Amino acid sequence: MNHQARLMLSKPHNLIFTPRDSKKRHGIRVSLTGDDPFRHLLAEDWETFHWFITADERNAALSNMRRRHEYSRIGDVPAVQYEPVER
Repeated sequence: MNHQARLMLSKPHNLIFTPRDSKKRHGIRVSLTGDDPFRHLLAEDWETFHWFITADERNAALSNMRRRHEYSRIGDVPAVQYEPVER
């Protein structure tokens, strides 16, 4: 069973999967940095995508994801990469 299938069975409430033929064409690719220790738990090539109907919606979500969140500790550096993509 691949990682995505395990995730769907384990925590189906965490992500909403978008059908491939959706009108949501503007996305954000989320992946881990090369030195993130979670790579040993998830997979070396782990990634997930979030899809949006408009580029403006995507860009707003991207800004929110990249911001320093109020619950971050001083000195914490995010080990997640966010990349805008199109399909």
